[in-house]
Amino acid sequence: MRILEIIGSVDPRDGGAIEGLLRQSIARARFGTQTHIASLDAPKDPWVLECPVTTFGLGPMTRNSRGLPWERYGHTPRLVPWLREHVTNYDVVVVNGLWNYTSLAARRVLPTSAVPYVVFPHGMLDPWFRSSHPIKHVMKQMLWLVSEGPLLAKARAVLFTTEAEMARARNAFRPYQVRGRVVGYGTADIEGDPAVQEAAFRNALPQLADKPFLLFLGRIHPKKGCDMLVEAFARIAPAHPRLQLVIAGPDPDGLRTTLEPVARLAGIADRIYWPGMLSGDVKWGALRACKALVLPSHQENFGVVVAEALAAGRPVLISDQVNIWQEVKTAGAGMVCSDSVDGTTRMLADFLSLPADAVERMGKAARSCFLARFEVAIATDAICAVLEEVRKSGPVGRAGAPVC
Repeated sequence: MRILEIIGSVDPRDGGAIEGLLRQSIARARFGTQTHIASLDAPKDPWVLECPVTTFGLGPMTRNSRGLPWERYGHTPRLVPWLREHVTNYDVVVVNGLWNYTSLAARRVLPTSAVPYVVFPHGMLDPWFRSSHPIKHVMKQMLWLVSEGPLLAKARAVLFTTEAEMARARNAFRPYQVRGRVVGYGTADIEGDPAVQEAAFRNALPQLADKPFLLFLGRIHPKKGCDMLVEAFARIAPAHPRLQLVIAGPDPDGLRTTLEPVARLAGIADRIYWPGMLSGDVKWGALRACKALVLPSHQENFGVVVAEALAAGRPVLISDQVNIWQEVKTAGAGMVCSDSVDGTTRMLADFLSLPADAVERMGKAARSCFLARFEVAIATDAICAVLEEVRKSGPVGRAGAPVC
């Protein structure tokens, strides 16, 4: 089977969607499935040249998140002609993500092509954005009528990672007509020598020395609850004088500049580390060495980093807005709280009060949870089964109108 994946960017700074796509593409290649990627990146962007999956960069895409609307949207005149010329080289197309030019380009080409397609929203239909950004939501509703809505209505399937994500997406925009399918998600197991990886992380952050630390790993963004984490850490820090906090990840909107004064005022600035984006052995070492991963997000479709922490055998401390919280709680692989400062504070305090043997059991449960639910082969099999079904069925016009 030949699959074309369309996504805004293959830049690893964009987080879970591209990370999951690459891991699954590599996994399914073992079974003879060929994957190509079309993106809005420039052809010579380093992340395109270094991508382990063949990628056609059809940009450049302007990466100015504070620029003009069309700059943020990522328009490129090359994508539509390229799709029209090459789409028939593939058996099925997957459109990853919404609200950028890839979805409009896909809407212009795919519904009338002979190639069936699916859409993977990656959490971008969550109603949290409606309440947190009401003006932007109105603009998205207008775009929905001409782009995203028709694209999803004609798709053979719209893929969701969890039942919770699919339920939350219903009627976020109107009219809402989709063929929803829950396929799960996951990531590959961590390879390499744990001792070497932990040493790589400690060497990259020598000022941390051998102190224990909690880890936030991901995009530094208001949606992720970074502000709540800093305030909660300030509340519990006096009772745990050796404990440190590492907030690692890209900071596209400069949120760190507003969080650091809060930390200074609370007297904990010297206990918070900001190493930027971590990758390779340094990233895996951070996950292996931390006491726990903390992700108190206001909205999180899946959280690839949560699965990665589970793979490392580390407890995960997450909010009940991370869509896999029920699986984590049921497995005893971590703790769950409300997405509030008080909830995050209680969760951190409860975790830090656990005896060492309880934390060790939680870490073992985390590893078991990963192997049972989130190892990449599980989701890859489910997604491939849907794509094979779609390939055989053809475009949506052959099967009648889509259903909710």
